[in-house]
Amino acid sequence: MANTGQQDDQLAQSDSVGAGKHNRHHYGSCPAPDAQHPGGHQRLPNRAQSPSNSNIFNELCPYTETDPLFPNGHMPGSKVNEEVMEKDPEDCSAQDGVREMPSESVRSMVLQILVPFLLAGLGTVSAGMLLDVVQHWEVFQRVTEIFILVPALLGLKGNLEMTLASRLSTAVNVGEMETAKEKWSLIIGNLALKQMQATVLGLLAALTAVVLGWVLEGDMLLNHAALLCSASVTTAFLASLLQGIIMVGVITGSKRIGINPDNVATPIAASFGDLITLAILACLSQGLYECIELYPYVSYLVCLFFLGLTPLWVVVSSRNPASRILLYTGWEPIITAMLISSIGGLILDTTVSDPNMVGMIVYTPVMNGIGGNLVAIQSSRIATDLYHHCPPRQVPEDRRSCYNPCRTFCGSGANHRSAQVLLLLVVPGHLIFLYTIHLMKGSTSPTPVFIIFFLAVALLQVFTLLCIADLMIPCLWRTGKDPDSYSIPYLTALADLLGTALLVLAFFLLWLVGEKVPSGD
Repeated sequence: MANTGQQDDQLAQSDSVGAGKHNRHHYGSCPAPDAQHPGGHQRLPNRAQSPSNSNIFNELCPYTETDPLFPNGHMPGSKVNEEVMEKDPEDCSAQDGVREMPSESVRSMVLQILVPFLLAGLGTVSAGMLLDVVQHWEVFQRVTEIFILVPALLGLKGNLEMTLASRLSTAVNVGEMETAKEKWSLIIGNLALKQMQATVLGLLAALTAVVLGWVLEGDMLLNHAALLCSASVTTAFLASLLQGIIMVGVITGSKRIGINPDNVATPIAASFGDLITLAILACLSQGLYECIELYPYVSYLVCLFFLGLTPLWVVVSSRNPASRILLYTGWEPIITAMLISSIGGLILDTTVSDPNMVGMIVYTPVMNGIGGNLVAIQSSRIATDLYHHCPPRQVPEDRRSCYNPCRTFCGSGANHRSAQVLLLLVVPGHLIFLYTIHLMKGSTSPTPVFIIFFLAVALLQVFTLLCIADLMIPCLWRTGKDPDSYSIPYLTALADLLGTALLVLAFFLLWLVGEKVPSGD
């Protein structure tokens, strides 16, 4: 009996040592009460246990923002986690419970990014062409506050679609979507969360447009305010639903054929998102405007219907731990981003009727969309890298010093190479899109002076955004905030604001030097 007791003690001691070895690399589990992390935070225990034990851990250890989103281990009771723990304990990747990131050559990265980038660019070109047409519709002429809505609603792809793409891409890369149960729980929870957020953001964007329009004009008709709210909520809901379904298909398809979803998901999320959103907004607004005289209550009923679905999405999304956390913690970045985009919309609304800015509106979605697409790719890659290699609230040594732009672009690391590639894509990409606009509009060819000014502000925009991303994402990680949920909304909103402001600056400088802007009018 004594020998049995000694053997039990030895087994318990060896188990605790093995768990300690595992915990040094397992970033996403609940903290053990007796193990301290080197950074002052508790070290994280292994969650690869039986379902019953996992439930006990879930009850005793509260989730943090970084824990349930995509921890570097699988869900409690995951078969994949059990298989990982059955591997050789000396295998580092097996102990981590996370697959190693596959090596990626520059050529492979460029090829994976290029096609979605061009598709996304063509989508923004189409959106710009559509906006150039619908600006002359009666509803856009009479209810000019719709122009304030445009960047905010187009920015939903950054607030919601790209954020969803980044979260699911990270989930794929850290092994959170290996089993059907894990995959569908994550997908359904996030889609329901996204629909609820889209409805609320659509309403807030409309109310912001109403307030800004009232401040500018000093007057706002109640029927026009109802039209803005109804069109905004319905557009946000329908566009978010369509793009969310496409996004899930893209990410699961990328996983099957062996493409890194970080490279393709976010640009494809934006490829036709602008066009779909703008088309729905224009058609709905015109239809509701035509009903104002005879059936003014239609706008109120449509808005109330979609708002009434909100409790359903809350119930569905609360069933998944990751989306349940974001029901309470995910509002700050998307609401702030919506307000930032609305400022860009205010700039657009005040310049669209300026004769010195004629032709600018067709280039605005292109400038804003391309900048947002490129920085979203970099953001998703940096976030995935942190999830793979750093415990929560811990950042690499080279990210703890004072920031300088050389840190973003100079180096041989994967993120340095991707920043270099993304910046180099700006000039050839925008040249393709400029001449595509020229061919579609049948306007005069862009002059060398116009091209130089346009490319200069485009480069400045993307350079600034990549630097901000490299500074912002480690800071978010260090403060315990999920970079997938926080960074992309901020960055794409800044892309909208910077793109619109810099484009206004470029057109103003062109006017000063007497350069004529290409126009098909």
